[in-house]
Amino acid sequence: MGATEFVQNKLLEAKRQHAAILLISEDLDEVLSLSDRRGADLRGRFMGVVSVKDARIEDIGAMMAGMTMKVAEP
Repeated sequence: MGATEFVQNKLLEAKRQHAAILLISEDLDEVLSLSDRRGADLRGRFMGVVSVKDARIEDIGAMMAGMTMKVAEP
């Protein structure tokens, strides 16, 4: 098992135990596979967050490009 896989398994284990985790990554696939909510930051400006049920790649890409801001419902 490599270091990345080890860390991802630890994060998934913590997620199953309902831990709050802030994951910062440039790897969109990693973010999509590990998170319940996804957000984007552009040059230090928070562009928004979408929940896992509402998340679309297009929305996340638009936030990453600074084209839109979104806020997820709790």
